[in-house]
Amino acid sequence: MVTIKTKIINDAWINLTWDEFSQLWDDSTYEKAKFYYYNQQARIEMSPLGNDHASDHAIITHAIYLYASLCNIPLNAKDCCSYRKIGVKEAQPDLSFYVGNNVDVIPYGTGVIDLNIYPSPNLVIEVANTSLADDKGEKRLLYEDFGVEEYWIVDVKNVNIIAFKIEDKGSKRITQSQVLPDLDINILVEALHKSRQSNHSEVSRWLLQKFQNL
Repeated sequence: MVTIKTKIINDAWINLTWDEFSQLWDDSTYEKAKFYYYNQQARIEMSPLGNDHASDHAIITHAIYLYASLCNIPLNAKDCCSYRKIGVKEAQPDLSFYVGNNVDVIPYGTGVIDLNIYPSPNLVIEVANTSLADDKGEKRLLYEDFGVEEYWIVDVKNVNIIAFKIEDKGSKRITQSQVLPDLDINILVEALHKSRQSNHSEVSRWLLQKFQNL
């Protein structure tokens, strides 16, 4: 049995072997934690998410569903789903999406998605309230290595979305999605701003009108 000698610090990258990291999965202390592993370092996020994070998470999820439905884009979403490449890396993004030809690639009954068996999601989104610096930094590198096509960061405090196209293990800022063709990221940013003054039903009606006029 492997003993973890390193002190576990929440919401920070710490040096752990994969064997040490894997011991945390069944530890009841971390039952509600989000796990990340990259470059022989682990990050365990225990921060309470709260209203602002949850609200932005909800409106972005709804906006993507709405756009995909209106544009007939095949799409399946995963909410806080775990992705793992044994011995190498792991992530649990706030939102992830399989789009187009990959839409049905993950069968029901699958637990943690094994990236040695299944492809990475096309789009990954992190909702950043207290984790913005890390989402723009180490997690961005992690998702570049994952080989996702796009990575978005919802900046809760600044009411913004930072979107990247990922190609050849590098990333480039974009203002229009390629995974969700012709979707202007600024429309989603405007929806976030509107959600600060209006309820989600009103924001949804506004989004529906915007998308129908594209």
